[in-house]
Amino acid sequence: MRTSHLLRAGLIALAALAAASMPTAAYADSGTIQISVVKGGWFIGASGGSGSLTFHGRRYGLSIGGLSGGLVFGASQTELHGRVSHIRRPSDVSGVYGAVGAGAVAGYGARAIVLQNEKGAVLTLSGRQVGLMANADLSGLAISIR
Repeated sequence: MRTSHLLRAGLIALAALAAASMPTAAYADSGTIQISVVKGGWFIGASGGSGSLTFHGRRYGLSIGGLSGGLVFGASQTELHGRVSHIRRPSDVSGVYGAVGAGAVAGYGARAIVLQNEKGAVLTLSGRQVGLMANADLSGLAISIR
C-alpha cells in the first residue's frame, strides 16, 4: 500500500513540474502589424506583399506570399493593420496561416480577418480592399521576417 502512495505522489509531483515548465499564453506578448497584399487569380489565385511588425519598440520587415484555390476571379490590393498576439519573440509571427473565405469587392471594400499559425500567433486584422474580385476559396498565407 505504501508503494502505491509513493508512486501516486511521485506522479503528481512529476505532473506539477511538467505543467510549471510548459509555456502558457499568460507569458505571451503582443505587437502591432501592418501588411499590404496584392491578390489575383482565375480559379487558382496567388498573393504577395510586404509589411511590418512592431514588437517591443522595434520594427521588423515582413515578406508575404500565398496561394488560394476555389472560386477566385479578379485582382485586388488589401491594406490591413491590427494586432498580433500570443508571441514571445518576433520570429513567432513567421509561419503559414490558413483561411477559408468568401467575398467580393468592386471598387473599395472593408476587410477583417483573424488568422492563426502553427506556433499559436494570432493576427487580428482589419482594413480596406481595392479592386475587382470575387472569391470563395481556401487560402494559405506564408509570412516570414526579412
